[in-house]
Amino acid sequence: MVFKVLVVDDSTFYRRRVREILNEDRELEVVGEARNGQDALDKIATLSPDVVTMDVEMPVMDGISAVKAIMEKRPLPILMFSSLTHHGAQATLDALEAGALDFLPKKFEDIAQDRKEAASLLRTKVRLIARRGIGIRRPTLSQGRTMPSNAPKPRFFRSSSVLTGRSDAVSQPTMASVKRSGKHYQCLAIGASTGGPVALQKVLSALPADFPYPVVLVQHMPGTFTHAFAQRLDNHCKIAVKEAENGDLLKPGHAYLAPGGMQMLIENQGSLHKVVISDKMASDKISYKPSVDITFGTLVKAFGGDVLGVILTGMGADGREGCRMLKDRGATIWAQDQESCVVYGMPQAVTAANISEKSISIDDMGQCILTEMG
Repeated sequence: MVFKVLVVDDSTFYRRRVREILNEDRELEVVGEARNGQDALDKIATLSPDVVTMDVEMPVMDGISAVKAIMEKRPLPILMFSSLTHHGAQATLDALEAGALDFLPKKFEDIAQDRKEAASLLRTKVRLIARRGIGIRRPTLSQGRTMPSNAPKPRFFRSSSVLTGRSDAVSQPTMASVKRSGKHYQCLAIGASTGGPVALQKVLSALPADFPYPVVLVQHMPGTFTHAFAQRLDNHCKIAVKEAENGDLLKPGHAYLAPGGMQMLIENQGSLHKVVISDKMASDKISYKPSVDITFGTLVKAFGGDVLGVILTGMGADGREGCRMLKDRGATIWAQDQESCVVYGMPQAVTAANISEKSISIDDMGQCILTEMG
């Protein structure tokens, strides 16, 4: 199957380069270009693309407004491009909250110089969210009409075999609720990647200000984004959320987000637990900075098995080995269920390896954590 792509950017040069890069993939075909959000809405009506790449900052109609309009009129998988600035980070997070599925930092030098790794990542992300949109169900609408407020919301159907090449048979039944096990805990640890910003906000918003444990967060994200993301979570949640800093002491009711481009380690300091931030890779095989595996691995020494580890939506398998080490010490491991994931990669990795004990919908995850951890 070939997926039709619409490229939206106010830069003629950027549109041309994105078109050239995407057309190198046999599964992708750029069927059109748009120079702003309003132009994109017009082109979507006539070209019926399967997936859209969208710049954040554009004249006439910006990317955030365009995402909102697309999700109201004709929901599509959208990949955002954003500048590596604090404002760009905030705008990207707004776009994800509005319905965009994923994002990439906008680096003109990578596109202009045809860096193979950057081009490959762009093709992979577009192909992945395009596949994720297979089977999207929409009410039949006349052009220009929006969905009535009482119409059923569109659903994206996810297939693990489409997204990861693995069989759906490894998925677990989704748990809507859990019964408290009575296990002793000292820490909640959560890892996420693609789709994680919205998922993390939903989970953490369910936790009360007096949540009795520290929360360790690892989200695959550039270094220029994690500070803005931590601020957003802090504004939306009752618990305190911050971008972790070297020397932070873990406190109950506080969440510590691993800074992008770095590794976050948790070490014992007497009876306390301290954050150590490092820019060194623990292994040449570890490609993520931050890495869920590395952070979760250090929790083994810090807390033993007194950890609830949760793996949320994301591409790849980061977190599987860290969760395996935690489970070997008696920790509890949960995964987000397939249906509510943007990408069922990381959660499927721990599920397929029989590490995860339960698969839970993102809508229920926060309450299940409260029930289990008391």
